[in-house]
Amino acid sequence: MEVQQFYYDNKIVKNFLYATIFWGVVGMAVGLMLAYFFIFPNYTEGISWLSFGRLRPLHTNAVIFAFVGNAIFAGVYYSTQRLLKARMYSDLLSKINFWGWQAIIVGAAITLPLGYTTTKEYAELEWPFDIAIAVIWVAFGINLIGTMLKRRQRHLYVAIWFYIATFVTVAVLHIFNNLELPISAMKSYSVYAGVQDALVQWWYGHNAVAFFLTTPFLGLMYYFVPKAANRPVYSYRLSIVHFWSLIFIYIWAGPHHLLYTALPEWAQSLGTAFSIMLLMPSWGGMINGLLTLRGAWDKVRTDPVLKFMVVAITGYGMATFEGPMLSLKNVNAIGHFTDWIIAHVHVGALAWNGFLTFGMIYYLVPKLFKTKLFSTGLANLHFWVGTLGIIMYTLPMYVAGFTQASMWKQFNPDGTLVYGNFLETVTEIMPMYWMRAIGGTLYIAGMFILVYNVVVTIKNGSKVTDELAEAPALQHVSKRRVAGEGWHTWLERKPIKLTIGATIAILIGGIVQIVPTIMVKSNIPTIASVKPYTPLELEGRDIYIREGCVSCHSQMVRPFRSEVERYGEYSKAGEFVYDHPFLWGSKRTGPDLHRVGGKYSDNWHLNHMYDPQSTSSGSIMPSYKWIVKDELDKSMTEAKMKAMVQLGVPYTEEEIANAQKAMLEQGTKIEKNLYADPDFAQTYEADKAAGGQEFVEMRNREIVALIAYLQRLGTDIKVKDIETAQN
Repeated sequence: MEVQQFYYDNKIVKNFLYATIFWGVVGMAVGLMLAYFFIFPNYTEGISWLSFGRLRPLHTNAVIFAFVGNAIFAGVYYSTQRLLKARMYSDLLSKINFWGWQAIIVGAAITLPLGYTTTKEYAELEWPFDIAIAVIWVAFGINLIGTMLKRRQRHLYVAIWFYIATFVTVAVLHIFNNLELPISAMKSYSVYAGVQDALVQWWYGHNAVAFFLTTPFLGLMYYFVPKAANRPVYSYRLSIVHFWSLIFIYIWAGPHHLLYTALPEWAQSLGTAFSIMLLMPSWGGMINGLLTLRGAWDKVRTDPVLKFMVVAITGYGMATFEGPMLSLKNVNAIGHFTDWIIAHVHVGALAWNGFLTFGMIYYLVPKLFKTKLFSTGLANLHFWVGTLGIIMYTLPMYVAGFTQASMWKQFNPDGTLVYGNFLETVTEIMPMYWMRAIGGTLYIAGMFILVYNVVVTIKNGSKVTDELAEAPALQHVSKRRVAGEGWHTWLERKPIKLTIGATIAILIGGIVQIVPTIMVKSNIPTIASVKPYTPLELEGRDIYIREGCVSCHSQMVRPFRSEVERYGEYSKAGEFVYDHPFLWGSKRTGPDLHRVGGKYSDNWHLNHMYDPQSTSSGSIMPSYKWIVKDELDKSMTEAKMKAMVQLGVPYTEEEIANAQKAMLEQGTKIEKNLYADPDFAQTYEADKAAGGQEFVEMRNREIVALIAYLQRLGTDIKVKDIETAQN
């Protein structure tokens, strides 16, 4: 049998490891900065690009796509070559994957703080980046599948199955969720509206967690845990059941993020049912990972790599138990919109993704640099500091979540809310925010320990070179199943058929849920009184999007007595038919805003944006002074309205032609309302005198557009005469 010599590409793995560590520090630092915003809301006062609303998507994108994303590529490129006994298909594609991905991350780090965002959670980047991500991801996929086709190992190991599912599903999710209509180089609108947009977004959002933060890491678990423990995977059969059931069921679970919303009940019920079923394959994978360590527990006690991996797998089990539990309607009614969800997300992020990445780094760096880890003691210290950080972060957030839910729902004997002022709940949980910040500080301290340990290890090691390997050439095998060969064993030597099978498995759930909602208009009843936003309100909505207000405020009143009493009539699907994108939100750091229109005066809104604590004592909302002072850019209003027409919003040609006049008229009315307050008039005149020729009339400022939008919210319908029309 001919034995062939070849070289593994270790340099690409090294590059991705460096990027993982660098972006990990950046992403965690931004996250820690955000944690301290809850305690010191104005410590970056007046700096628009350092405001909470703009930095929050930077944090999530940095830790998900920069830190975790680079870790995925590092682990996949290292393990794939060894599992397939082949160098990656194309060195050029590997380099394009690396440098293209870093360029996208840098672009995100620049544009998100500048306010260029679609505001769709985990998909905030604007359309040029969406195209770039698709191109780089396809390059990665071609490289992965090409390597399978030139492999020297007949059967594809379970880790490869998960890599295939990751590539296929992320591509499908990314493309369909980011279908948008460009307005300019850095502005677009989602082609979906309201309920449809919400369903597609959380089909993507949930499965971005599933197929970017879970399936590739399960593949890495199946490779690195047996390698580090020097033990075979516990059960081959369980790995088969785990893989196919997980990828089929996971794709259905997205609607559990939208329980009790305006989403049709049938979609909510499907999401709940499949979320409960998801517990079984998820725990099957956890059990398979932990039982792989049978007989290696003595090594676990001394080896920091295995310590990190054991806690990572345990964290995966905890998060995947909690997810199905939170999809139960009675539990979701308590947890949704609270800090419980923040705790849940970070159990997965900090323990599962973070710790498995740390374990992988401690495993790979000595091997790549042909040396020993500089300090096992420091690695163990990192483990304990990081573990304490996770506990200090998540436990206070669970307490905060339960406290919020309890306070929001309590009634007095006379039927009024016990805590009618939303800020009472905020004040109550401030100690929990302090503890969360301390936990985050500990976690990033562990990251700095890793950086030091890795840097010294690299200095003590050798230069990373391509690694010589040898393996016999793959012999021709019958395309049909041979005698005694199981169907899955046969499938494991057919990468294209395996890829097609995985694609079909993930498409079924998406088609069943998405197509009826998008294609069957009668599933989203319209309301005759709901009209498109005026030009000024449309501009104000874009300011709301730019500043990331959706990160702290929801626009979805659920049909609970407590919410109707606090906010007003519960939200209807037909109210959102002109919303591109939807802005329902997923967290209430501040109160819901769907019925805020007319609740406060125009002057209250201005003061609230300029100095939130002046109108709401105890508020942790930062000030937005630049919105009050900056001139509104009206140059693209007509283009925005024309784009909305293409998306089905019924603006007339006359309305578009008169947009500037309409904005001036509505802005002037708001300006007059502001002048009605003597204190405002005095301040405004002083501002005018100080501004000289550069002074901007109040009617032409961004705050007026934002006020117009906020005063419109929830005012289109009256409960007594809602008119629904079935199309």
